[in-house]
Amino acid sequence: MDKDITYDALIIGSGASGLSLALRLAGRARVAVLSKVALSEGNTRYAQGGISAVLDAQDSLESHIEDTLAAGAGLCDSDIVRLVVSQGKECIDWLLQHGVAFTEVESTDGAHHLHLTREGGHTHRRVVHAADATGRAVESSLEQHARAHPSIDLFEYHNVIDLITSRKLGLAGPQRVLGAYALDTRTHRTRTFHARVIALATGGASKVYLYTSNPDVSTGDGIALAWRAGARVANMEFIQFHPTCLYHPHARSFLISEAVRGEGGRLLLPDGSPFMQRFDPRGELAPRDIVARAIDHEMKRLGADCVYLDISHRPADFITSHFPTIHARCLELGIDMTREPIPVVPAAHYTCGGVVTDRLARTDIDGLYAVGEVACTGLHGANRMASNSLLECLVFAKQASLDILQRLSEIPAPPPLPDWDESQVTDSDEEVVVSHNWDEIRRFMWDYVGIVRTDKRLQRALHRAELLKQEIAEYYGNFRVTSDLLELRNLIIVAELIIRSALLRKESRGLHFTLDYPERDETRPPRNTILQP
Repeated sequence: MDKDITYDALIIGSGASGLSLALRLAGRARVAVLSKVALSEGNTRYAQGGISAVLDAQDSLESHIEDTLAAGAGLCDSDIVRLVVSQGKECIDWLLQHGVAFTEVESTDGAHHLHLTREGGHTHRRVVHAADATGRAVESSLEQHARAHPSIDLFEYHNVIDLITSRKLGLAGPQRVLGAYALDTRTHRTRTFHARVIALATGGASKVYLYTSNPDVSTGDGIALAWRAGARVANMEFIQFHPTCLYHPHARSFLISEAVRGEGGRLLLPDGSPFMQRFDPRGELAPRDIVARAIDHEMKRLGADCVYLDISHRPADFITSHFPTIHARCLELGIDMTREPIPVVPAAHYTCGGVVTDRLARTDIDGLYAVGEVACTGLHGANRMASNSLLECLVFAKQASLDILQRLSEIPAPPPLPDWDESQVTDSDEEVVVSHNWDEIRRFMWDYVGIVRTDKRLQRALHRAELLKQEIAEYYGNFRVTSDLLELRNLIIVAELIIRSALLRKESRGLHFTLDYPERDETRPPRNTILQP
């Protein structure tokens, strides 16, 4: 790449938030999209459930707002919730214009309209979906448009090393983002990207845990990049564990959509007895934090490896038409969900906290935006409600595009940037250190910073994180970067941010549950946990 090329916008990440932002900018700006692996290999592709939007006459914006606020356990920003919910229909229409084939149903008068399903925390059917593979439908449509657009350059297999800021270069004036260093993992060359603005759209950090529904790329890269650059991070203690990941030795990271429970699926103990009503009157449709803790409690109480999700009481053709992807995957593993229950366990699923942003997706650093799961917008509070995440991606991609396009002509091109310097490092002959440390982080996070926490467990985790952080920093300083090393460096930062945030919250709220403080602190107003580099 000609290192003197300057992009108007550099977007790091190629999921729903990154590609939709790129498409909204491309008519009036030159855009580069960096993808750590293949363009489509991100969390969006694996999102089964759908996108929440008020489309039914029996539903209302106020109801969607109330449901979101209730799920967020007092920590949602009500203004942000209203902003996002009010744009639901417009975002669905935008996706339809880009060819996303959502599931439709035929009414009695022969008209076709979008099928709406219901998920946990929602009091109405308001989840638009493409069967049980909504993310794949969204991702493939947006990718097709992005590949065809002449103003968008796509760089696959580019893993960002660090952001380049004015402060790092010792330039006078306020902190401003100028570009980024990225490793081309196919050629092993490091490239320097210049940009007027940069948007982080890298997704979440659930790969910091041993068991997760996320693909391997979800290593918290954008959160770590922003933190190293000097941006604030908030609410990292709120890690959502999806209640129902398929439990099977050959079913790595396969999610069983919450829509299965929305359509009548029941959670059962190994003896076949239901248990959710003992934990919440909403049963299987309680918010995810409650369902995940209930499953965790029962598994520990019984010493069970898993619980079971049963929808076999519904007609077989209903199951196969509504959940074709899940049905096919289960059949591959010898499980017929039309006849028998599915073994499930909780797994780390969604990062509710992230880089602090405002209503225009702006971070603390001028020119740096964060969109989607990487950001902490105030929408999710202490617990994300099902199917609000893809909506958040779409809304804040739009919000960021409005601000970027308004400001772009006023933002000067970045100055000449120094090339990446690796003159003082060598190739590693100890790759086993990277794989060993990666495994150790994920295990102690699962054991000590999981669904149920204590201060003692968190302190153990913090001690291990601090030791590993020093070891990884020394390794990073001596050897040439690899994609695995970059991910490890980001993972340890994210792990420490989660642990420190959890230690600061002396109460149980939403997704953060600690045996030392099992109740909410009602003596003062709810507060966000904000960490400053």
